[in-house]
Amino acid sequence: MELNIFGNPLISCCTAPATGYFRDGLCRTISQDSGTHTVCAIVTQEFLDYSASKGNDLMTPVPHWQFPGLKPGDHWCLCISRWLQAEKAGKAPPIVLEATHEKSLKYTSLELLKRFGIKAI
Repeated sequence: MELNIFGNPLISCCTAPATGYFRDGLCRTISQDSGTHTVCAIVTQEFLDYSASKGNDLMTPVPHWQFPGLKPGDHWCLCISRWLQAEKAGKAPPIVLEATHEKSLKYTSLELLKRFGIKAI
């Protein structure tokens, strides 16, 4: 069973659009996931623009990867490294803590994640 940053069962981030490395709605990962898609974010326009400026356009659909393109308010499993980069730049989106994988804690602190956290609905 996959766990979240609190050590509880990981809840779904989003299934419409289907997110996660496995496109199963969960921000879970395996060693082949070079991006480590473990952070369940609620993307903002500010973050989307920032990500695009860094060479990762998350707004344009890429059907080959089953990627619909994101708009503000969408929930999406982000790479922990991109989220941390955005946080340092003051552009990090809020995150759903209960849907953020425990592996995120290998890269940052629980305290930092909590500062951006919202409760799952």
